[in-house]
Amino acid sequence: MVFQLKMENDLGLNLQDKQAIVAEVNEQVTQAQTIVLAEYRGIAVSDITKLRATARKSDVYFRVLKNSLARRAVLGTQFEGLAEKMVGPLVYSISADPVAAAKIVHEFAKTNSKMIIKAGAMVGSLMSAEQIAELAAIPSRNELIARLMATMNAATSNFVRGLAAIRDKKEAETAAV
Repeated sequence: MVFQLKMENDLGLNLQDKQAIVAEVNEQVTQAQTIVLAEYRGIAVSDITKLRATARKSDVYFRVLKNSLARRAVLGTQFEGLAEKMVGPLVYSISADPVAAAKIVHEFAKTNSKMIIKAGAMVGSLMSAEQIAELAAIPSRNELIARLMATMNAATSNFVRGLAAIRDKKEAETAAV
């Protein structure tokens, strides 16, 4: 009975609320390519709010979670090995884009020394903070698509200009004859 009361009063959530949170996080985890864990102790609420907005724009699920709920959410997934790293006050960044979560948290940590990247995982393999930094340096999927489109656009423009030059040359030759 005492254990049950403690669970219900924990974070002010009842059992159904906790189950809903675990289900929501588990859904994010099953679709994820990357999870990044970072300690957020001492960061101003306004800064975390800005970080949440940035994460949302990049389709990164960003949430402060009770570690016991996060551990339950990753059970049976490719991120189960990350459960042992879930210690202390952590914020969880989860993304389907392999680079987005790492990039968002790493960029924020560069300007806010209180954000400390603790660990992460990418499709079944654990990652250190250094590996997360390396991953963050890789262009995101959207950046790569933008670069590809710019390259294709430049190639198409060059091709069209080349055709126009040939046409103008042929028109000049026929006009001269």
